[in-house]
This record gives sequence, C-alpha cells and structure tokens, in this order.
Amino acid sequence: MSGRSAPTLEDVARRAGVSTATVSRCLNVPERVLPATRERIILAVAQLGYTPNFGGQALASNRTNTVGAVIPTMENAIFARGIQAFQEALAASGVTLLVASSGYDPEREGEQIRALVGRGADGLLLIGVTRPEATYSFLRQRGVPYVIAWNYRPGDDNLYAGFDNRSAARALATKVINYNHTMIAMIAGKTETNDRSADRVAGVRDALTAAGMDAQAMPVVETTYSLDGGGRAFETLMRRHNPPTAVICGNDVLAVGAMTGARELGISVPADVSIVGFDDIDLALVVQPQLTTVHVPHRRMGEAAAKLLLQLRDGHPNMESVILDTHVVERGSLIRHVSGMPLFLGQGKAAV
Repeated sequence: MSGRSAPTLEDVARRAGVSTATVSRCLNVPERVLPATRERIILAVAQLGYTPNFGGQALASNRTNTVGAVIPTMENAIFARGIQAFQEALAASGVTLLVASSGYDPEREGEQIRALVGRGADGLLLIGVTRPEATYSFLRQRGVPYVIAWNYRPGDDNLYAGFDNRSAARALATKVINYNHTMIAMIAGKTETNDRSADRVAGVRDALTAAGMDAQAMPVVETTYSLDGGGRAFETLMRRHNPPTAVICGNDVLAVGAMTGARELGISVPADVSIVGFDDIDLALVVQPQLTTVHVPHRRMGEAAAKLLLQLRDGHPNMESVILDTHVVERGSLIRHVSGMPLFLGQGKAAV
C-alpha cells in the first residue's frame, strides 16, 4: 500500500489560489462562484484527484445527500423508466440514489429500509402501500421522510406520487366490455402482498359489476410477474370448460407471456382471444400484434416523486400528493368479439 495521503480541501484551495470556504462553496453551490474561479477549482480537483469528504459534510449538516429506493424487482422493465427519471431529478440537486430490490417480499423490504436508513439515507422512495405496520412505525420513529409511488389510495396520511390503479383497471376493463366481450378472465400478480395487483383486480371487477355481470365469477389466475408466469396462467385459463374471449393481464410482462402461450397453443391473438396489458412499457410495442394497454406516465411519476421527496426532506409545509392520469392505448391485441363465434384452437401442443 502507498503511504501517500489523500488530497484535502486545503490542498485544492492552495492549488487554486483561493480559500477553503470558496472551494467548499464551489463544490456545494457552484452557481455562487465566479466562472473563472470555478474553473480553477475544478481543474485543481481534477489534477489532485480530490474527493469531497461526504462523511464530514453529513456530520456538519446532518444530511448525507443520499436517498434510497426499494423497488420490488429489477428483473423486468416495469420500474426502469420511472426510477431513471427519479435518479436524474435527484442528481440535478446533487443527491445520490441507492437502489435495493425486495423481490415482492415485505419482510425483505423492511430489512432493506432499515439498512438504507442505517446508512444515513435522507429519505426513501417506496413502491405501493402494503407493508407491515412495523415498517411504518420504524420510519415514523426515526423521522425518515418517504414518498409512495406507483399507487394512490385516497384518505390516508401517505404522500404519493402515483396513480389510481383501481380506476385505471376499471377503464381498461370497460374498454374490453365495450368490445362485446362477456367471457373475461384475468391474469394477475400476487394480490396478498401487492396492493397494485389487488387494486387492478378490484378495478376490473368494478367494471364487470357496472355492466351487470357477475364480477366474482370472473376467473383470476395469480402468478409471478414473468413471461413464463403469464404463459402458464394463460394455458390454465384456456383449458377451462368455457375459455374466455378476452384476457386482462395485470401488466405488460404477463400479457406478452400470455401471447407467447397463445402462440404455443395454436391460438390466434386477437382473432380467437383478445389480450390486454397494463403499464405501456416498450415491450408492448415490439410484440405482434401490438398490445392494448394502460399508459402509465412513468417518467413524470419519477420526476414528481423526486421533487416531493426533496421538498419533504427540506421541511416544506402543506405538502400534497401528486396524482397522475392514465389512459388506455388501443392497439391490435383487442378486437370486437362476435357473439356465437366459437373459440378456434389450432394444432398447438394442447387442445382445450
């Protein structure tokens, strides 16, 4: 190991010919330093390889300029666009993002929240509302600000940057019903520990009830959020005595998995069965036919969450949730059902 010590703030000040206060100001609020001076300091930092002592800054300001986000999964693109926008907005304010993945496990999420708080996170972005009360109690006791994204439920004390999943799913199901589908089934994520999934199932049932249909009779297959999960769930539905003419999926990953399963069974989408999704990620555009789905404004949600969390951290008064609109995007995977037309199964690996 080299005995050479790391460059200090004083070293940078000496090299740039300014005071240590000016160096500190340049690193923290560069707009308050004259451009010529700022250039000298930046050059000195680069030449010396200086790294600010964020631990010392945290002790002095009681702030680490670090924010944590715990997302359910990194295995697909559901959260990617929103988290990217969240990170970009934080970076513009000089804040670093730490990301952890819970695997949709509330206990693991609680452990990760405690770890991030233990590392000094100034605030947290959380996905959805369903988690043990012990986790919320921990956040309240420690005084850690948090914002909830990807959902909105009116009437509680949480601060949201999200959307109403139940209302969005109701609009999607209403669109399917308006295309003359009465034999409707659903492929959903696990609802017990996932409020977004539960709200989407509830929204579809709302639409069925409003149309005079038996909402509780709708077949629902819960599975993991994966292409394989969607394919297996689709096969389960199509093996029923009365297979559906339309399958509403809890997200686009499940929907594309269902479309893959249909192809393997020799079932044509949408001629034999319509399939719709939720989220409007890029995957919805690369499949054939392209997927009818609910458009979620992921980037705007991430930006709004960052703004809310920074304001909450800074103690802004009268904070209000940001509720974003969603809308149904119609594409080729949904067509009008012709009453009396039997479901046709080709020569796939199984016949229903």
